[in-house]
Amino acid sequence: MQNAKDTFYIALRDRLAIANPERTINLRSVTRPGIMVEDAESPVPLIPLDAFVLRWTGVEIESHLALPLVQLICEIQYSTAGTQALSGLDRGRLLEEMDAELLQILTPASTQKLNYSTTPATAMQTMIFWDQPEFGPLTTLRDQISRVVTVTVWSWQEAGEK
Repeated sequence: MQNAKDTFYIALRDRLAIANPERTINLRSVTRPGIMVEDAESPVPLIPLDAFVLRWTGVEIESHLALPLVQLICEIQYSTAGTQALSGLDRGRLLEEMDAELLQILTPASTQKLNYSTTPATAMQTMIFWDQPEFGPLTTLRDQISRVVTVTVWSWQEAGEK
């Protein structure tokens, strides 16, 4: 399962770097594309603004097939408070831009599964693939607006994978 999770994150990260090189975050003094996996970072009290945060919330395994098929549920949360120059009045437009970016980086809806426990990463025998995103309602908390999008990711469990 970890290979599928890592592959999904890295695919989205690399696609985001191309789609919008200006969407970045600074974590532990390193500037990188504005996407992170919540459980792979130090705990933070609030998710960073203007960045995508991936959270793995569920797993199911169909083990009666020739290769087990793993279904992973990923929630992608993002928030914005708008820009200071416009006193946050552009936050709706900025959230809409993030909606469009997310749709862009989720396309195409598959990629070669890679094993990132080796350097360099090695290609595995199967692909991972995911369904259309389910956009949750816009929520408002003080000066910020947020959205949670759910994506189901599937991966064949290859021999030797845990």
